[in-house]
Amino acid sequence: MANAKNIEMKAAQVAEVQEKLQKANSVVAFDYRGLTVAEATELRNEMRKSGVEYLVLKNHIVKRACEAASVDGKFIELLHGPSAFAFGYEDAVTPAKILKDFVKKAKKCEIKGGIIEGEFMDAAGVNAIADLPPRDVLIARLLGSMMSPISGLAIVLDQIAKKMGGGEAQPEAAAE
Repeated sequence: MANAKNIEMKAAQVAEVQEKLQKANSVVAFDYRGLTVAEATELRNEMRKSGVEYLVLKNHIVKRACEAASVDGKFIELLHGPSAFAFGYEDAVTPAKILKDFVKKAKKCEIKGGIIEGEFMDAAGVNAIADLPPRDVLIARLLGSMMSPISGLAIVLDQIAKKMGGGEAQPEAAAE
């Protein structure tokens, strides 16, 4: 009876992790060895503030969830040794960025790899993604570069209109 209940609990855990894997924009796996309780708490708080879920999960549960969710087998190969996972639901880059900064500061633990927007990335790939500016900054840059030609065109058209019309259009005289 206890064994059946244990199997049910594991099945529920696998289903829960599978749902997280499918819902997340990114998942970063990392080895948390060497972290003190205070450092782990600091990391967890930092992630929570940024909308990232930090979980320490058993590798066999994550492996089963990955298989059920059809996750890239290369990610499953990372599941050995102590593993913690950062699930990013809002911005795909945030978990990688937080972990990279934390590893640099703490000089402990290491990024194993991850899945960013459905694509497997090894540790080097996750670290490279972490160097990207935040999504809103990238969008602002894109919009700025798109607006540059338009504003330049507006200036040229204004100069042509001044030459052809002898200056800016004059407002009509007010009726007396």
